[in-house]
Amino acid sequence: MTDEISPAERYADARRRTAERATALGSFREMYDFPLDSFQIAACQALEAGKGVLVAAPTGSGKTIVGEFAVHLALAEGRKCFYTTPIKALSNQKYADLVKRYGSGKVGLLTGDNSVNGDAPVVVMTTEVLRNMLYAGSQALSGLGYVVMDEVHYLSDRFRGAVWEEVIIHLPESVTLVSLSATVSNAEEFGDWLDTVRGDTEVIVSEHRPVPLWQHVLAGRRMYDLFEVKNADSPNGNGRLEVNPDLVRMARTQNTLAYNPRDRRRRGFEADRERERRQRSRIWTPGRPEVIERLDAEGLLPAITFIFSRAGCEAAVQQCLYAGLRLNDDEGRARVRAIVEERTAAIPDEDLHVLGYYEWLEGLERGIAAHHAGMLPTFKEVVEELFVHGLVKAVFATETLALGINMPARSVVLEKLVKWNGETHADITPGEYTQLTGRAGRRGIDVEGHAVVLWQRGLDPVALGGLAGTRTYPLRSSFKPSYNMAVNLVGQFGRHRSRELLETSFAQFQADKSVVGISRQVQRNEEGLAGYREGMTCHLGDFEEYARLRRELKDREAELSRQGAAQRRAAAAEALERLRPGDIIHVPSGKFAGLALVLDPGVPAGRSTGRHHPRYGVQSYDDGPRPLVLTAERQVKRLGSVDFPVPVEALDRMRIPKTFNPRSPHSRRDLASAMRSRAGTAGIHAPKRRRQRAAAADDTEIARLRSAIRAHPCHGCDEREDHARWAERYHRLRRDTQALERRIEGRTNTIARTFDRICALLSELDYLDGDRVTPDGQRLGRLYGELDLLASECLRDGVWDGLGPAELAACASALVYEARTMEDALPPKLPNGQARTALGEMVRIWGRLAALEEEHKISQTEGVGQREPDLGFAWCAYRWASGHSLDSVLRDADMPAGDFVRWTKQLIDVLGQISEAAPHDSPVRRNARKAVDGLLRGVVAYSSLG
Repeated sequence: MTDEISPAERYADARRRTAERATALGSFREMYDFPLDSFQIAACQALEAGKGVLVAAPTGSGKTIVGEFAVHLALAEGRKCFYTTPIKALSNQKYADLVKRYGSGKVGLLTGDNSVNGDAPVVVMTTEVLRNMLYAGSQALSGLGYVVMDEVHYLSDRFRGAVWEEVIIHLPESVTLVSLSATVSNAEEFGDWLDTVRGDTEVIVSEHRPVPLWQHVLAGRRMYDLFEVKNADSPNGNGRLEVNPDLVRMARTQNTLAYNPRDRRRRGFEADRERERRQRSRIWTPGRPEVIERLDAEGLLPAITFIFSRAGCEAAVQQCLYAGLRLNDDEGRARVRAIVEERTAAIPDEDLHVLGYYEWLEGLERGIAAHHAGMLPTFKEVVEELFVHGLVKAVFATETLALGINMPARSVVLEKLVKWNGETHADITPGEYTQLTGRAGRRGIDVEGHAVVLWQRGLDPVALGGLAGTRTYPLRSSFKPSYNMAVNLVGQFGRHRSRELLETSFAQFQADKSVVGISRQVQRNEEGLAGYREGMTCHLGDFEEYARLRRELKDREAELSRQGAAQRRAAAAEALERLRPGDIIHVPSGKFAGLALVLDPGVPAGRSTGRHHPRYGVQSYDDGPRPLVLTAERQVKRLGSVDFPVPVEALDRMRIPKTFNPRSPHSRRDLASAMRSRAGTAGIHAPKRRRQRAAAADDTEIARLRSAIRAHPCHGCDEREDHARWAERYHRLRRDTQALERRIEGRTNTIARTFDRICALLSELDYLDGDRVTPDGQRLGRLYGELDLLASECLRDGVWDGLGPAELAACASALVYEARTMEDALPPKLPNGQARTALGEMVRIWGRLAALEEEHKISQTEGVGQREPDLGFAWCAYRWASGHSLDSVLRDADMPAGDFVRWTKQLIDVLGQISEAAPHDSPVRRNARKAVDGLLRGVVAYSSLG
């Protein structure tokens, strides 16, 4: 090839290579034994030219090369580089990578758990650490030249996303920002915002996957390709992908013909029936061991199977073990045992049994493991390490594995396309599908990756094709001002400048941009209204007036219906207030309709005071009584007004044993059996409902409107109903247009308006005095978290002053813990004495703050404000801080070890904040430190991840 170019061209090429080697990028490229991709080169060149960059590329494409080049530039220029990640695990991983390249003397780590060489020129940290540095005006920011924000698409996270925007907005102008994101569909929009707030920013988007990804459906014993290429032999070579017709036929056969035997008999074609029978016999969902065996036979291991349930992941491992699966040979098993024993050597033998160590080890030796948030962090780390080394070949994981951890596989399996999103079971989005299947295909190892969806009854191959073929993953800001943010901003910049800063957030940028599209829609609607107005014109009179009368009649009838419903709800609430523990009732509707025993009537005692129950703990309610009941099916549930559309009364009474434990299945079974026996003996039946006369029959306003309608000239028009249809369309479009106009008004300066309300509330509580942050406000500025203001109020009111270390740990746990499900939210067990009193006082203060937030129009539903403190971890925290064994604490808490460690780590973080925020001579300051010492032991101390 060289012989085909001229000497002049060879000379020019040699000069270009020589010039390139003289650049920072040239020396950087020589550090790698593989060529850089074009998008990596473009991003690095932009950085070297002094620009900020946003790099959006698929998982596994090598975005971090660009971040590493920022590190290279910083060291070459004698400046600092901070490399931020969203999670501690990823920070630890990146720290290890950079230490290998540059040595431990040049690289530090700050994650809250770990502080290693924090003054180094290159420091890896979680994003929250950098946010806190910026607010504190840390000296570590001196000489900072580059900040890498890995996984910057985390700013969509509704719980933690605001931190990313805070950092981006507040970084000094002299800092060059390197933003690394998964592929998002609105990268240009995000880049436009970065350009606005950070200056010249180059947006570099790569859709190319370095390892091609093939999509499959596994049904029965056969692996089907999801797509077929049509017209592949066309002259221009532009073949198109279509969903495999075999899959479409299978879906039609199973989802329709399989359920219509009467239709098949009607057709009477024996051959068709036999063909359908054979087809159905091939369509079934293979079991988990069968799937792994099939993948192994196809050479598609290692594989990650995503199961959207922790229990499902653990069950999958057990099913594979019971099936006798062995994916490692003797040498592999020996290597696994050696690594596991080395990594877990610090765990006491008595804890190994509690943690299920031996069952876990058996799976690992066979090459099979689970991976989810309920596991001990050390166990998760070991699984990740063994997987990377090829010693674990089948991992069953929840979707949290898809976020950040470098753990690619040859294949990814999705059992279902539906997952629990915290509120309901919902279809996974194209963005989630892309994120999960992006794990398939290891760069430098695999020539292709494979995504496998298991056949399920009701699967729609066309919809799956749309899911797999769509790359829509929009980045949406979750930014909301908080109390802590407000005092820190005002302390640094004053209110006016802080307001201006918040108006530069990505959230406001997106809101303002969306207004343009809404305004265009309003203009189109106005044109439509003119046409509808013409269509409803009547020669007999003013049809708009006639239509208004008809609408008023309809609205009045609806209002009376609502009033009747409200009266029924009020009567139902009044009846609930009369219930007492031990009442047997019949729940009239809802999921738990039927006989039930009242354990706690759940009657509110005022929003600001909450309610303390001696057996079931502290509860606080906003919408009437919420009785806690034991159903006939042995479930303990807290019911709401939706379950009682009509009044309920006690049908009988029985005594609740003092020994009754709502968490004990045996205890629930015995009490439910006693209730059913009592109900049967008493001859209790579901009460019958009475019919009531409609209020509309006696309403004078309805009578007046009906008379006015009959007397109107347009009532006699032959085309009246045709005009009415146009009038209804006009009314609906007018209503929609007014709603759009309100949205335009509401989206302008939304973030700043929320900030103003927060500042007004803080001023009322004496945290702010104009542009001055009071001493109480300075304390609030050192408290981070969802319940920052509640923690500050507890310190100010001395709620925790008389508590010992373990009692303080119990109270502080309510600031961080939040139950995952309603089952986890059963009435908590609480410590006795001062801790119980303090927890009750915390709920009372929260009620007072919630009332204040309502007055200032600060909405918790919008993610702003203080959620209710959750007392579910208090007993667990109290016992662990008191020195009890892991076995007794976990057994009492009914909680996986991983959850226990994670919540305890977060509790340690908040106790550290409380210690820093409390006055120097305060007993709370001393006891918070002692509480940390009491908590930081055993599994918590030797778990390196939070």
